[in-house]
Amino acid sequence: MADEDRPERDCVIAGGGPAGMVLGYMLARAGLKVTVLEKHADFIRDFRGDTVHPSTVTLLGELGLRGKFLQLPLTQLSTIDAVVDGQRITIADFRTLPTPDNFLVLAPQWDFLNFLSREAAAYPNFELRMSTEATGLIMDQDQVRGVRTTQPDGGSEIRATLTVAADGRASVLRAAAGLTPEEFGVPIDVLWFGLPKPPKPPPVTLGYISSQGMVLTIDRGDRYQAGMVIPKGGFEALEKAGLGALRERITHAAPVLLPVVDALKDWDQVKLLSVRINRLRRWHRPGFIAIGDAAHAMSPMFGVGVNFAIQDAVALSNAITEDLAAGTAPRKKLAGVQRRREKPVKIMQRLQRAGHRALARATTGNRVAPRWVPGVLRVASPLLRRVMARFVGIGIRPEHVNTGKG
Repeated sequence: MADEDRPERDCVIAGGGPAGMVLGYMLARAGLKVTVLEKHADFIRDFRGDTVHPSTVTLLGELGLRGKFLQLPLTQLSTIDAVVDGQRITIADFRTLPTPDNFLVLAPQWDFLNFLSREAAAYPNFELRMSTEATGLIMDQDQVRGVRTTQPDGGSEIRATLTVAADGRASVLRAAAGLTPEEFGVPIDVLWFGLPKPPKPPPVTLGYISSQGMVLTIDRGDRYQAGMVIPKGGFEALEKAGLGALRERITHAAPVLLPVVDALKDWDQVKLLSVRINRLRRWHRPGFIAIGDAAHAMSPMFGVGVNFAIQDAVALSNAITEDLAAGTAPRKKLAGVQRRREKPVKIMQRLQRAGHRALARATTGNRVAPRWVPGVLRVASPLLRRVMARFVGIGIRPEHVNTGKG
């Protein structure tokens, strides 16, 4: 191999989100030369996934980062409650999970990513390039050899043994690799906005669900990261009706927000999340793999997007580290990562799609479920709490650091 063709990095990762940063940290920790590219100048973005699941806290423990992580400004939840047709129901009780990671964490994603970048920076073989966007792939026939980038002072190329697309649901590198996701119809979108807590806040409540709609209230200390489910494509009509109509819809669904909803004074405070569910039929090609949202966009339902992205990163690191150290990225190993992670993704997306059909009824003034359902849920609550804690908190096929499992 000519010197100009020799990879300068073992791995280059496009995207400094949870998947990219966890993968970058793990590979650097193993002694590999890794570069993470983040197109923004910082990690601060409103209304990104803030849930860190018990299984992710366990992974941080396996990496020796648990104690430091839990010192960040964050909220620990032992239960998840929702108000369904006026009745408060505990959906999941994480105290039923094995200790010590028997709680859910809510942490601003930028704090989590800044934390990971600080820890990764301790390894001299780790490089994080901010304000640097991956714009294309370096190809040698069918083999991906690295990325082309653009940054404020111009463009450059980074050659690497393995190129990873962790650049989200609008992945540039996925498209450059000729990979197109299969889209699944979603009947809802979500409006995100911030609200102060009312003077006498109720117990921590994930959401309020009724025929009046669905409003989310994610605890952020003295504020809520709040959201409202609307029909797919319904934002324009709502915007035309005016901000007053939006505030009215919010308080009809969640009367507890009546004292604070006037804090919404401008449409600039409202962000539209166009909910999508998709996944690639094939995640990889020689020298390349997509993970996280670049491989499978998840709905906000159950708040599992960050968790699934991190699980992908851990599975990839476990599978490929030794090969990268030897200067190779066998395609069979990349295919094995897809096989391992694809099954839990398919199961979760199927459940999300079913849940969307129920939530869509709340956006049209219909009851989400028959009148007897909340009562049945209350009776079945002890079992429901345990099952949902396992399902949401630990998930389907959780990954562990260096398990040696295929």
